[in-house]
Amino acid sequence: MANNGAAHVAIHDEEKGLHRSDTTVTMPPELFEKLYLTPKVPHKGDYNSRFANPTPLGFVGFVIATFTFAMVLMGWGGVSGATPVAGIFFFVGPVLLLFAMVFEWIMGNFFPMMAMGLYAVFWLSFGLLQLPTLQLGSPYATPEDPTGMSSPQFNNTIGLYLIVWGFMLFTFFIFTLKINTVFALIFGLVTTAAFILSDVYFKLAQGETERAGREQKAAGALLFVVSALGWYMTFIQMAGEMRITVNLPLGDLSRFWPNTDVDLATVAQQREHHD
Repeated sequence: MANNGAAHVAIHDEEKGLHRSDTTVTMPPELFEKLYLTPKVPHKGDYNSRFANPTPLGFVGFVIATFTFAMVLMGWGGVSGATPVAGIFFFVGPVLLLFAMVFEWIMGNFFPMMAMGLYAVFWLSFGLLQLPTLQLGSPYATPEDPTGMSSPQFNNTIGLYLIVWGFMLFTFFIFTLKINTVFALIFGLVTTAAFILSDVYFKLAQGETERAGREQKAAGALLFVVSALGWYMTFIQMAGEMRITVNLPLGDLSRFWPNTDVDLATVAQQREHHD
């Protein structure tokens, strides 16, 4: 006999793939990973239902900054230098990424929080190089090079810094292999671009300006592809949040890994019983 007070009538929200009852909303792990770019793990609290998904916001900042930077590196329109668009390094990219990072942290989404923070500090630190008023190369200034920014010491230092970034980005790339192909491609291509840009500065230190220019354009082309992939992912996430049905592939990789939607204490108990 049906009990209206206790019965839970399941409703399927086809636009977003949510399964609702009169008291709860559950999200399949594969959909959670598409929207939040992190494996679904047990969390205390209901932050995912109380707060808006911050991941697309961070991607918007990342995509706009990276698209602009990529076109500057490739020299489109005859541009040279990113000083006129220094705002992408201090406002568009970092501000949106930092906002997203804070709310990813509040919601307990570990990997997106790490990724947003990583890219935010990259834009901030690399943006300093685009401000000639800081005179960062002045310790290496000479009569022939009054700014010091063409000196081997200055360029080798930046090259070493970008190598460190390349290894850190590669570390993140390894963990994206648990999420989806598009996200993994973004980190893989950014890693490659970081190593190429480091070599650009090493070539400038050696006076090989022509080769440095070619490599700079190659790095810009990679970042342009990264931006396009980021825009693609942003569109899919926004469509999901706006309840617009789109079936564009991301290349789910989570199916190749063990299920993470379980409590760690439960896993530990199961292992103890198994042993």
